[in-house]
Amino acid sequence: MSSRETILSSIKKNRPSSTIELPNTDISHVKYRDRDKKFATTLKSVGGDAVWLEDKSVDEFVAENYRELDVIVSTYLEFNGSTKDANELETPHLLEDVDLAVIKGEFAVAENGAVWIKNPKNRHRALYFLATRLLIVVDKNSIVDSMHEAYKLIDFSRAGYGTFISGPSKTADIEQALVIGAHGAVEVCVLFV
Repeated sequence: MSSRETILSSIKKNRPSSTIELPNTDISHVKYRDRDKKFATTLKSVGGDAVWLEDKSVDEFVAENYRELDVIVSTYLEFNGSTKDANELETPHLLEDVDLAVIKGEFAVAENGAVWIKNPKNRHRALYFLATRLLIVVDKNSIVDSMHEAYKLIDFSRAGYGTFISGPSKTADIEQALVIGAHGAVEVCVLFV
């Protein structure tokens, strides 16, 4: 008998005979009385801002708050203020000069201030990480309490790219000093419409 056969035979003989039942994961999780406030507070704590838009359009908000920016791209179809169409660019390297990316968020998570991003019509996912500033537009009724609820909303059966974004990029590895914008957006605003 070869050593391979000996090892495999030993594994078969010593394999547990009973199945161990998995733990119950259908348990109650945290619920917040005021999801909006919890989301805003949590996002603020990681360097981002949350704004609820009541009486103006996304176009008007961008014109008011980002008027000094030159290059604006968008994956949010209702926004009309783009200066460049990211999907027409052949390579994501051409997104290096993007000052503001207006992107659609699917839903927000109060627990950690994160927003689920899955824009299947966005050709270059690098946009989320190359833009200097991100404006993430989310339906105001799409805030869930926890990541447990969030994962139930994600359809993993369909292929494609998705990511959670919570605030601007940051690192605290360098001499215990927090650096915001270390390897991505220096500013993130979640705009609820």
